[in-house]
Amino acid sequence: MPTTLALAGAGHITIVHGLAAQAIPNVDITYVASRTRQSAQTRANQVQAKTCTYEELPAGADVVIVATPPARHATDALHALAAGASVIVEKPLATTLGDADAMVQASSDAGGRLGYAENLAFAPIVLAAQSAIKQLGPLRHLEVRSMQGRPDWGDFLRPEWGGGALFDLGVHPIAVALLMAGIQAENGAGGGPSVDAVRARISGAADIEVDDYAEVELILSTGLVARVVASWKSAETQWDLQAASEDGVVRADLLPYLSLEVNGEPVALPEIPQSVEVPQLHQFGYVTQLNDFVDDFAQETEPTIGARFGRFVLEIVCAAYASASNDGQDIPLPFTGPRDKTPLELWRSI
Repeated sequence: MPTTLALAGAGHITIVHGLAAQAIPNVDITYVASRTRQSAQTRANQVQAKTCTYEELPAGADVVIVATPPARHATDALHALAAGASVIVEKPLATTLGDADAMVQASSDAGGRLGYAENLAFAPIVLAAQSAIKQLGPLRHLEVRSMQGRPDWGDFLRPEWGGGALFDLGVHPIAVALLMAGIQAENGAGGGPSVDAVRARISGAADIEVDDYAEVELILSTGLVARVVASWKSAETQWDLQAASEDGVVRADLLPYLSLEVNGEPVALPEIPQSVEVPQLHQFGYVTQLNDFVDDFAQETEPTIGARFGRFVLEIVCAAYASASNDGQDIPLPFTGPRDKTPLELWRSI
């Protein structure tokens, strides 16, 4: 059955969503809305769509992809859900836990029609690493890192964004760490392991008002302390993960190149057909992500990587900023701090 998409936002990531849509039969982008008519028109021309205003969304589309600044995510997602559309929300889910709560409730009321766009959860290398880690037995070590330079576009370095390296970049390694530890929907759901507390060390730089480096420890009910690093201070891009038990080690490199090893031996990754024009869309999960969400919505099945997963990632982020503001003390989960403050506001006064 054909599915129509509308884009709320016209930033860089909407190029990726547009290309992913083109790779899926019977999926078309029909409308684009943005803060400026010019931005909307530019993106609409690229994806053979029309322009509209935010208020006019979903403009008849089946699914709205919310790729506006994080402070708008709740407004745009709630508007689309109320209008009867399904929604895919870019990461981070929201800027406050209060907004995230509202999105979870609205998604639940609508039958679970909200997907959280954590593309790495659908990436073949991450799925292969997850499968290999399941064979290791109880983990004694888990570390996921995303390290790169500062973004030189957009408003990521402004306090209005909601946070810096941990808030925007760090949601990727946090999500991957949760998946590798066997935590996929809600914390401890289904009798699996849970994250009992979070501790963090976060730092910034004199020339920006947000953080540019974070080390976060997730203290799990199993006794494992998983480590996550998010950095905008690295001269070179390096995204990787490593997990170990008494029986073996799994290591994966995601950037700048893809590789997977189990006990030091290379593991072949799924081959991308040579006919594919942009293999990165498949390698990093964008095509599978969009295809799975479209299928879930059509079948009225709540996505596993949905509003609840996105809120839990944000909860960890908020707990980490609160920990860093209190000299790295453990912050228990569920987080009981303010739900109307951004992560950055939990770390320092704005």
